[in-house]
Amino acid sequence: MYRIAELALGAAQSAGATYVDARVVHKSRQDVQVKNGAVDVVASAHSAGIGVRVLCDGAWGFAATCDMADAAVMETAQQAVEIARASARTMIRPVELSPVDAAVDEVSHQAALDPFQVPIAEKIDLLLSCDAAMNVPGVAVRQGSVNCTREEKWFASSEGARLWQERIATGAGIEATAAAAGEVQRRSYPASHGGQKACRGWELVEELALQDHGKRVATEAVALLDAEPCPQGKMDIILTGSQLALQVHETCGHPVELDRVLGTEASFAGRSFLTLDKLCSLRYGSEVVNIVADATVPGALGSFGYDDEGVPAQRVRIVCDGVFCGYLTSRETAPTLGRSSNGCMRADGWNRSPIIRMTNINLLPGGGGALADLIRGTDDGLLMFENRSWSIDDRRLNFQFGCELAYRIQGGEIAGMVRNPSYQGNTPEFWGACDAVCGEEEWQVWGVPNCGKGEPMQVMEVGHGVAPARFRQVTVGVAR
Repeated sequence: MYRIAELALGAAQSAGATYVDARVVHKSRQDVQVKNGAVDVVASAHSAGIGVRVLCDGAWGFAATCDMADAAVMETAQQAVEIARASARTMIRPVELSPVDAAVDEVSHQAALDPFQVPIAEKIDLLLSCDAAMNVPGVAVRQGSVNCTREEKWFASSEGARLWQERIATGAGIEATAAAAGEVQRRSYPASHGGQKACRGWELVEELALQDHGKRVATEAVALLDAEPCPQGKMDIILTGSQLALQVHETCGHPVELDRVLGTEASFAGRSFLTLDKLCSLRYGSEVVNIVADATVPGALGSFGYDDEGVPAQRVRIVCDGVFCGYLTSRETAPTLGRSSNGCMRADGWNRSPIIRMTNINLLPGGGGALADLIRGTDDGLLMFENRSWSIDDRRLNFQFGCELAYRIQGGEIAGMVRNPSYQGNTPEFWGACDAVCGEEEWQVWGVPNCGKGEPMQVMEVGHGVAPARFRQVTVGVAR
C-alpha cells in the first residue's frame, strides 16, 4: 500500500505541489440488531480507497478515489493539485504548517477477542436473550445491537512520514420503550444512543453482561410511566456516566476545536464562545474542574497512534483548576497560537479531508469520593441518568439536556423516581457550579461513536472519561 501512496506523492509533486500526504484506508464494519424478538439487521460493509491532500500556491487541494490502479491514483493526485490552484485564487493568506518530525512507525490496537471472529449466530443469540429479558408487560419496543469496526490505514507524506495503523472497535447496547395513555418512556443500558463502544474486542461485550440488565431496563421504563414528573426550579443535580460524558462532549469538547473559533467550521452549531482572547484568562469552571484531551488512553474510542497529519497522539490540558488553557489544533491552526499541532486532525475515511476532531476529552477525577458520598452530601437534588434529548446554541454557550431517568434526593438519600427530567444552563456558569467530582474509583471512559461535524458530514468516534459530578443550584424542569 505504501507503493500506491508514494505513487500519489510523486504525481502531486511533479504537478507542482509543495506538500503532499496520502492515506490509503481499508475499513470493515459489521452490525447486528434485533427488535421485538426478531432479527432486524445483519449487515457487513467494506470500503477501501486513497485520499490525497496537497498544498500548491499556498492553498489546499484534496481528491480521492476507490480505484487503486496506478493511472487512477496519479490522476487523483493531479486533480488535487488542480483544486489547490483553483482555491489559491480566492485565498486570503497562504497556509502555514507547524513543524512535525516525520515518523516511521506501526501502531496496532489489538483486541483480546477479535469481534469479527465471533459467529453472527452467537451475536444474535445474545441479543435475543436480552430481548426476552426485556419482554415484560407495558414494554412496546425492545431493541438490542452489537457492532464492530476494523480500520487499516497507510499514511505517507512528502516530508518522509510512513505510518501504518490498525484499529479495532466494538460496541453494544440494549433499550426498552414503554408506552401507555399517550406517555412514552425509554430506558437504555449501558448508555443511550447505541450503548457503549471502545477500541477493544468482544471482551467488552462480555464485560457489559447485557443479558443481566434486560429485565431492569424494561422494568424501569414501565415504572417511569407512572412516576412523578420532574420538579421545576433550582436544585442540586448529580450527573452520572454517559450523561456527564455527553455534557463534556457538547460544552467542553466542541467549543475548544480551534477551527470553530477561527470561523473555518460553522456547521451543526459550529461556532464557539471561546474566542482567542479567552485563552488562559477565562474561568471556565470551578477549581475542581480539570479537563484534558488525551489520545493516549488505552482502549478508549478516541485513542490512536498518529492523527491524519502524522502528528503523534498527545495528552494536553484544556481546563486547569477551572481556567481555560488549551484548544484542539491542527498543523495549520496551531501557528495562530504560536504553538505546534497537538494532533487532532482526523478524517472519516479515505474520501474525506481531515478536520479538527475531538480525541478523548476527559474530566479528571477529583476528591469527591464515591457516588454514594455525593448523594449523602446532597440535601435536595436530582440524580440523573442517560440522555434523552439535547439542545445547544451556535456558540456552545446555552444548553438544555433531557434525561431518561432521575431519582429525587432528599436529606442525602434516594427518595423516588421522577420522569422527564431536564436541566439547562450557561456553559461557564454551569461548570462554575460544579463543587465535587468523584474519585478515580468511579472514573470511566465512555465512547461516543456518532460525533457529527463538517460538510460533507463526517462521523467520528470519540471518547470521554468522567466520574459522577455534582452541580449546585441548576435550573431543572420537565422535558417537553
